[in-house]
Amino acid sequence: MNSPTDHHRGLARHVCGECCTQIEGIGVTLNGNRVLENVSLHLHCGELTTLVGPNGAGKSTLLRTLLGEVPHTGAIHFLPVFGHGRQDAPAMGYVPQHLEFDRFSPISVQDAFSSVLSRWPVALWHTRRHRKTAREALSAVHAEHLIHRRMGELSGGELQRVLLALSLTPVPNLLLLDEPVSGIDVPGREMFYRTVSELRQRFDLSILMVSHDLAGVTAVSDRIVFLNHRIVCSGTPAEVIAHPEVRRTFGFDLAAPNLP
Repeated sequence: MNSPTDHHRGLARHVCGECCTQIEGIGVTLNGNRVLENVSLHLHCGELTTLVGPNGAGKSTLLRTLLGEVPHTGAIHFLPVFGHGRQDAPAMGYVPQHLEFDRFSPISVQDAFSSVLSRWPVALWHTRRHRKTAREALSAVHAEHLIHRRMGELSGGELQRVLLALSLTPVPNLLLLDEPVSGIDVPGREMFYRTVSELRQRFDLSILMVSHDLAGVTAVSDRIVFLNHRIVCSGTPAEVIAHPEVRRTFGFDLAAPNLP
C-alpha cells in the first residue's frame, strides 16, 4: 500500500534517490510503557536495513512512528540527497504483516490497483492507464500473471507480492515492510527477499524491513539493526549475528552467512 501523495507518478519514472531518512533520538511511550528509547538511525538510499529483535521490542512501533501514526519525542528528518534543506513528507510505501479483507469478495488484483489509482469508485471497467500501471508494478515483483486473479484466491506469498506491487504505486522514496513474510513457506520467503533486494537496486529505494527471520535476511540485508526498545547493535549481517545478545535472543548458533 502507499501513502496518498503523488498518485499521478507512473512506475516507469525514477523518483527515488531523492531523500534519505534520519531518525534522531526517537522515544515512544504507549499506555505508560516506554516502547522506544533514544533510537537513532540513518536510512540510506539504495540500502535495505532489517530490524530484528524479540517480540514486543518496538520494531513495528518504529515503522508506525515513521508513518506518522504514533506520538514521539526526538526528530525525524527527510534529507534530500541533491541540494540543501529538508523535505517534510516523502512518498512512503507500506506492506503490512497481514491484510484483513473478505476473501469471498469478487475483487480482483486489477480492481485493487484501480481503486488505488482512481479518485472514483471502481465499476465494471478499468482505464488503459490503470491496466498499464498495474502490469508494470506486478511485473516488477514477478507477479504479472496474477492480475486477473481474485484477491481471496491468492496464496500468502502471492498476496504479499501483490501488496508489495501496490506499495510501488507510485514508486516511493521510503519503503516500510512489517514482517512481510510471516506465515509464508520457505520458497515464498526466498522469492520475496530476492524481489525486495532487486527493487532497492532498481529504484534506489530506502527500505526498512521488520523480520524475525534472522537467518533468512542475512543474504539480502545491507545492514541489520538489533532493536530491543533501544538499538543494541547495528552493522553488517556478519557483525550483528556475532553479537552475544543477538545469539542469546535467537537461541541458536548462527553460521556465518554466505553473503554476496
